[in-house]
Amino acid sequence: VTARIKIPFGQGTWPAFWMLGDNIGTVGWPDCGEIDIMENIGREPGVVHGTIHGPGYSGSQGIGGCHVLPAAQAFAEQFHIFAIQWQPKSIRWYLDNQLYFEVTPAQLPQGAPWPFGHPFFLLLNLAVGGEWPGDPDGTTQFPQTMLIDFVRVYQAA
Repeated sequence: VTARIKIPFGQGTWPAFWMLGDNIGTVGWPDCGEIDIMENIGREPGVVHGTIHGPGYSGSQGIGGCHVLPAAQAFAEQFHIFAIQWQPKSIRWYLDNQLYFEVTPAQLPQGAPWPFGHPFFLLLNLAVGGEWPGDPDGTTQFPQTMLIDFVRVYQAA
């Protein structure tokens, strides 16, 4: 799963490219599983996060990694390719075709399930405010835009 995106910046912005299990309507969240392919909070213009959420490791207890750009660079300056390679027992996160994080069932809390073996659907959104990014402030410029060049989904033969 991959997308080429130019994300916005500014305090309180929260662009995301993510997935939820298609059984959310019957089992709820986090039992359905969530894969955050890319999340950014505007106060961290040079950092993107990749995270999974499931039963026993959701919200602030999600399991994830981040990629940090070199000093003074921001993701809002140009398009980047955000991707995961999703296999039955692993998920790998890539930024511009470079691996930066991987998670497997062995990394879950003891006894926690791996709810990533069924269909998921994609979401791309730009939220404003919230507990994690905080509220916009006097430095936040509006309007904000998340530009999406492409989204592609591949399946192994």
